[in-house]
Amino acid sequence: MQSCEQTQGMSIYQHGVSVNDYFHDLYNHIIHKEQLKFEWKLPDWIYESSLWKNALPLKIINEYQIFHDCGKPFALSIDEDGKRHFPNHAEISKNTWLQYNNVTDDNIQIADLIGMDMDIHLLKDTGIDEFCKRNEAATLLLTGLAEIHSNASMFGGIESISFKTKFKSINKRGKKITTYLMEKSQ
Repeated sequence: MQSCEQTQGMSIYQHGVSVNDYFHDLYNHIIHKEQLKFEWKLPDWIYESSLWKNALPLKIINEYQIFHDCGKPFALSIDEDGKRHFPNHAEISKNTWLQYNNVTDDNIQIADLIGMDMDIHLLKDTGIDEFCKRNEAATLLLTGLAEIHSNASMFGGIESISFKTKFKSINKRGKKITTYLMEKSQ
């Protein structure tokens, strides 16, 4: 993970640490009322307490976020233009995690999260109701928001069209997920 680049000058491991750093910046802002350290565009639903109450334990989230792309070195392909691709990397990463970690309830939960990591980014309207029912929905949503902010510099910053497109999608999904979680908690 440390010798395989996620993007120019950033290893896959460094990317995972960055996502986790962004998540903790947001977590500390919401839960502990601390000042944000990184640049954010925060959606209204981020302050909904049911979202945070439904997130998995931090120990699980930390391992998942840091190692969510652990299989990318095994999925790497480079096209004729020299561009890097990681086809089916979520499933490969899930299997890699299981291969190198003892089978415990925590490690199975982490593997499941790793395998679902791309779901929030690829989610379509037709799948949102089923996604909301997952115990992992809040964690995947919060991680997805941290990921797009962590990756924003690759897109040209949070004012870039690419970031705004990704944010619009996750914001739309976040509204539906938090509404579901609010209704479920009543």
